[in-house]
Amino acid sequence: MRRFILGSMLLLWVSTHGVQAQSAPDKISSFIKLLDKYYIDEVNQDSIVEEAIKGVLKDLDPHSNYLDHDALQKSNEQLGGNFEGVGIQFNILNDTIYVVQTIAGGPSESVGIIGGDKIVEIDGENVAGIGIENEGVINRLRGEKGSKVEVKIKRHGVGEWLDFLITRDKIPLFAVDAAYMIDDEIGYVRLSRFSATATEEVRASIIDLQQQGMKDLILDLTGNGGGYLNQAIDLADEFLSDDKLIVYTEGRAYPKQEENAKVKGVFEDGNLLIMIDQNSASASEIVSGAIQDWDRGLLVGRRSFGKGLVQRAYYLPDRTAVRITIAKYFTPSGRFIQKPYDEGREAYYKDNLDRFESGELLGSSQYEFPDSIKHYTVGKRVVYGGGGIMPDIFVAIDTSFNSEYIARLSRRGILNRFTLDYVDHHREELEAKYTNVKEFKSGFEVDEPLLEELYAYAKNNEVEPKEGEDFSNSLPWLTNTIKALVARNIWKYGAYFEISNELNPIYNEAVTTIKDKKLYKKLKIAYNN
Repeated sequence: MRRFILGSMLLLWVSTHGVQAQSAPDKISSFIKLLDKYYIDEVNQDSIVEEAIKGVLKDLDPHSNYLDHDALQKSNEQLGGNFEGVGIQFNILNDTIYVVQTIAGGPSESVGIIGGDKIVEIDGENVAGIGIENEGVINRLRGEKGSKVEVKIKRHGVGEWLDFLITRDKIPLFAVDAAYMIDDEIGYVRLSRFSATATEEVRASIIDLQQQGMKDLILDLTGNGGGYLNQAIDLADEFLSDDKLIVYTEGRAYPKQEENAKVKGVFEDGNLLIMIDQNSASASEIVSGAIQDWDRGLLVGRRSFGKGLVQRAYYLPDRTAVRITIAKYFTPSGRFIQKPYDEGREAYYKDNLDRFESGELLGSSQYEFPDSIKHYTVGKRVVYGGGGIMPDIFVAIDTSFNSEYIARLSRRGILNRFTLDYVDHHREELEAKYTNVKEFKSGFEVDEPLLEELYAYAKNNEVEPKEGEDFSNSLPWLTNTIKALVARNIWKYGAYFEISNELNPIYNEAVTTIKDKKLYKKLKIAYNN
């Protein structure tokens, strides 16, 4: 025992009085080698290094993180604007893979697969009634461009199974969810993320709407968590004239860099309203902040997320990556809108719940910005940094439609599965009766028999209202959602928003404001004084 103690003391003395202290990288390398050589059990070096990297990044800021192979691939697909596969949107209902719709111009559409088809075999393997999940379908259908996959389809009204050989290709992931005319002069565009094609898609949508007579625009950035910084700059450039400053960034290793408007934008004139909420972050805030600081348009909704940090991904030797915060970004007026994160990641991402519980999202309390972060727009209007961007017109969350029964229907996926099943049985009838979304929107009604059908379907799936529960206040939301989901399952995804927006309070406030040109002008003048 004495020898062991003396040996330990000697080792301690050598390590603290060595000739030369090790550098940090050498120290980590030495530690891993010691574990590998002397630890009582065999250790997985890759796993140890990954956990060490995650631990370091966790203590820096909430947006620096480690990306393993799968996470890196998914991130690249989401923001890169495409993936390689067969080009369908699917849903799993009653243990069966339903094709909701094919992506226009994609491989599945080109061979004749249509919405409502059921996939029963993939490459000779039965996939019906085996409990397959979304990941299992994706793994079987995705693959390298040019590779082939054979599927068997069960089609409604056709006795035998249909064989299709699909050649995989690049499939676009669209950033614009919806673009349509609200009336003869007002257009609406919803952007879900700032992917590599975001500005290109918005620009194309605006040009298309202008050809339909659009003069004023509502840009919906609610729920848009951001993406590529350059796409935010390019999109803001479409609305700002001359060489106006859009954003500037600054970091320890990166000197101050200003980004200004450079091109003739597609919508530099005309009234502009941007919809934001508590989930609009990063690139969404760059665009919103630039529009607000230059008094180019009005923001309507709720205080944005509050992310003012810029990340860059760096590849590691094994082709994993770390996404590291390298700079802060500032709006044209000098606002740094990053919300505090000194209480840790859990508290940081719990902020939206705190906003709800404090009453901010409900409009019963007001968020107070300290005077120390006060800034001014070009029109001398007061705006603030820190904690997101406050819209010019606040709209509270509408909780009037809430009920426990409706919440259970949503959580259990009943509404989605019911409408998918309904369309599967009535597709031909619906498509014959309604040739476009506009006709469907004005003509289709969710009547009492259809609601009773839903309640029976929910009951068969063990979802019923509690005894004495009154959910009549939820019926407007319920009927609107059913109608929107049916439309989505027949036409493109944008049809869902064209109908569901009817009960969206931020959307309705935006439409009311932009329709009343006198009110819009009055608000801009009021905000500028």
